[in-house]
Amino acid sequence: MNTAPAAPRVRGAITRFALLLTTLGYLLVADAAPRVPQDDREVLERLPLVIGGALRELRPLREAVSADPRNLALATQLARRYVEIGRTEFDPRYFGYAEAALDPWFHQDVPPPEVLLLRGLLHQQRHDFDRALADLATLLRHDPRNAQAWLIRGGILQIRGDLPEALRHCAAVFSQPQYRFAATTCLCKSLSLDGHADQGYSLLRRALEDAPDAPAAERSWAWTLLAEMAQRRGLPDQAEAHFQSALRIGSRDRYLLMSYADFLLDRGQADKVRTLLIEETRADSLLLRLSLAEQALGLEPRAHIALLEARFEASRQRGDSAHRGEEARMRLHLLGQPAEALQLAQGNWMTQREPRDARILLESAIAARDPLAAAPVLASMQESGLEDVRLARLAEAIRALPP
Repeated sequence: MNTAPAAPRVRGAITRFALLLTTLGYLLVADAAPRVPQDDREVLERLPLVIGGALRELRPLREAVSADPRNLALATQLARRYVEIGRTEFDPRYFGYAEAALDPWFHQDVPPPEVLLLRGLLHQQRHDFDRALADLATLLRHDPRNAQAWLIRGGILQIRGDLPEALRHCAAVFSQPQYRFAATTCLCKSLSLDGHADQGYSLLRRALEDAPDAPAAERSWAWTLLAEMAQRRGLPDQAEAHFQSALRIGSRDRYLLMSYADFLLDRGQADKVRTLLIEETRADSLLLRLSLAEQALGLEPRAHIALLEARFEASRQRGDSAHRGEEARMRLHLLGQPAEALQLAQGNWMTQREPRDARILLESAIAARDPLAAAPVLASMQESGLEDVRLARLAEAIRALPP
């Protein structure tokens, strides 16, 4: 995806900061300089109005693939559209449809590059990060300039908490003008999680000011990240303003809605969460936050909780562990089951180490009165230098527990 270049003042600031990080050993750019675009987990519009039309548009393509299933170009085109719909609708069935479209090549050791990329993406969507990274590494050995492969790898590295390596990826693509805004967003997110919160925040804010013509989805994603950075720094008014900037762009981005709902819940504004999410029950993450808002308002979320339990159980039956953090939150805050929540949060931390994952583990450890369970999170926070006022308060509560 092409993006508008950042203005010279942002470019100069980031270049100087990247050079500083190089001297600190963060940027390990060697040999080939890969082309690395930015995290692409954002998309999206409201589904009920979009999906029906999208599926109707796909009918000729589905029929063409059915008539010629070994046509690589047609099969990969169809699979890509299924992946887009699955990500938009938060519906894993479409990932299965994508895999079926690629079936003639999907299980080959080294399938064609187009299939290898999509297979890595499907592994990533299912949170099978090891297999995703392996597929993408294979692809990059054959095609070291493949931007999408670097994009997916960068996103996985951030989720797994490998921030120095994620930072290297972001800086490597900054020299490409067509990806500079995306690279800046990626770089600033990594900085903000790796002990450089002020620099990440200020650079991203300036980049947004200087790139008004960047694609709407990229700007929405950047404003959302900026809001999260402000929230971690204890700046709720700025966070609210940044969330509103993202919402004004107009897309019903599910990640944006999830993040904003969490912010509102933390501020005791459950009524706003209910208004925001009352029609957003298809995605488990949004249904969970709607249920938390209903509970806070004194309403009875029993039906929604039952639906969440059924969905999480269905995920387990599929061998999908991507929702353990969300289920832990349900167990802790909606069902009052701290031991079960802690077990889920610990399993989740094994593969996902973003601030949201740290938070549910710390909260569960406090509720279960098990300070030792929090040790991996506390060690990670100290190692990375993560600056997050909410996590800092939880860490203090952990340390106050008797051993």
